[in-house]
Amino acid sequence: MPTVSSAPTWRGAVATSAPGHARSTYTGEGDVINDSLVRSSPLSHGAATVFVVDDDISVRESIELLVRSAGWQPETFESAQDFLRRPRVLVPSCLVLDVSLPDLSGLELQKCTAVDRPDIPIIFITGHGDVPMTVQAMKGGALEFLTKPFADDVLLNVINNGLELSKIALSEDAEICALRERHASLSCRERQVMALVVRGLLNKQVAAELGISEITVKAHRGRVMQKMAADSLPALVTMAARLAVSAPRD
Repeated sequence: MPTVSSAPTWRGAVATSAPGHARSTYTGEGDVINDSLVRSSPLSHGAATVFVVDDDISVRESIELLVRSAGWQPETFESAQDFLRRPRVLVPSCLVLDVSLPDLSGLELQKCTAVDRPDIPIIFITGHGDVPMTVQAMKGGALEFLTKPFADDVLLNVINNGLELSKIALSEDAEICALRERHASLSCRERQVMALVVRGLLNKQVAAELGISEITVKAHRGRVMQKMAADSLPALVTMAARLAVSAPRD
């Protein structure tokens, strides 16, 4: 079966071929790697980690060598359970995953990581893929589904895309955490004022809603802007939307 090539669905990403990559074929049998493949990746640094889960040792070793040559940190696992025992890492990472595994299948592991490790894109590899399996993997959010044999540069390119997407996801998570911390620093009254202000209420309307003076509303509003590090009302509205801040209840 030829390589399945379709637009990946992970966070709407689109895989593109990296220019300047020489081609050599990866068969999962320890092929020699062409060095010219592995030197143009924009995310080639030691912090980026590529996890490989495959019960075939020759496949694990071959991909490990390819990943290490690209400047990324490989970690290999024989089974899905071994991978799940590995604590989550907060660095850009992706998972190269065989569909057929001795315990949990690759598709079952995909369901687990979708909940526990959503920032890790998955690249499926298989020696005997079929259309229903591919559809299930892609609907589950897989970045790509590759059928052996595939070219080294194809795998490297998809891995690079996965690491870039992971980096973006981790950055977004960090931003949300920072916003939550700032929001948690607000007093109860400040949170109430913020929720009403981002709804578009004027200070006098907020005052009437909360039963306080307009001057007090202005004071609370100023502290909200300062604590949330918002330089404008639109910025505060955007923060509230990301935090799903709702109006206070009586």
